[in-house]
Amino acid sequence: MRLWSLHPKYLDARGLVALWREGLLAQAVLRAETTGYLHHPQLVRFRSRPSASGSIAAYLRAVHEESVSRGYAFKASKIGRGRSHGLATVTRGQIEYEWEHLMAKLGERDPLWRARLAGVRRPRAHPLFRVVPGGVADWERVDRRRAMQRGRRVPGRTVPVGS
Repeated sequence: MRLWSLHPKYLDARGLVALWREGLLAQAVLRAETTGYLHHPQLVRFRSRPSASGSIAAYLRAVHEESVSRGYAFKASKIGRGRSHGLATVTRGQIEYEWEHLMAKLGERDPLWRARLAGVRRPRAHPLFRVVPGGVADWERVDRRRAMQRGRRVPGRTVPVGS
């Protein structure tokens, strides 16, 4: 499950459809409608909000809005009625980490879409989030091998040699 902190406008068609499906799954988990993925680390940031179901609903509304702008037929009726209470936060390091992750994925599955994003220097966050200083989120499963192959430190975390 990948619930991107990045704005959904950066996702290619496959990525946006996957985000919609995974967001709906997350909504089901947070509403106790399924037994799978109960302890998925990405759900921590929704559970920490005053209304977890309201936050995931707000998250899905922004994904739906992007889908509508592209002419897709995602069903808005699948989104819960809950409301979010203000913006959640995401760190700049998390946004940077996800940006690199997305660019790597797009390099493999949709190089033309990746080329369209080549000029983006400071990617925007999903509308649910306000960006604050900091490193990669503690809940993120950092791909240490990829970071080491690039010869760099993951923002906010050290990458142990030999991991």
